[in-house]
Amino acid sequence: MIRIRKARPADAAAIAAVHIETWRSTYPGILPEAYLAGLSLPRVAAFYQRSLLERREGAAMFVAIAEPETGCGPSQVVGFASGARARRPTLAQGEIETLYLLEDWRERGVGRRLMRATAAHLAAIGCRSAMLWVLSENPARWFYQHLGGRLVGTDMVRVGGVSVPQTALLWDPIQTLLLSTARADGA
Repeated sequence: MIRIRKARPADAAAIAAVHIETWRSTYPGILPEAYLAGLSLPRVAAFYQRSLLERREGAAMFVAIAEPETGCGPSQVVGFASGARARRPTLAQGEIETLYLLEDWRERGVGRRLMRATAAHLAAIGCRSAMLWVLSENPARWFYQHLGGRLVGTDMVRVGGVSVPQTALLWDPIQTLLLSTARADGA
């Protein structure tokens, strides 16, 4: 069973582990191998710890927690998403800043649920539109397009010492994202 909840500072190390594993499984051939190999759990965890403690206005992060099937054993953070008011308000009012999900948990509706939690948060703080940036060569880009994200721009971003193309996708109005992430059973 998967549970979605707001992230807590105590989740920082688990969030960092998901971040690193996801980048290493998604970005070979897109980002430099040395950069991916050098991702440091303590450094990335410290970044998320600070982010969770010093949330800027309107920012929120959600985690997907896998509960053990038997009810025995520890739960595990298998993904996370974050959003806030857009860094470039000319594109949209709200921005989905991250969505990372462990490979074994993809195609199970978990990413959709994380997107919905983030979009609902953005709508609750008054954002009438939402956007995100995705590396243009990210194989999961189709997921955002499947949810109705409309291509509205491209740009270059420096990651790991190299410039890589990124694509902006937009949901305007934000209700298009909320509707596309709603399950048929209303959950």
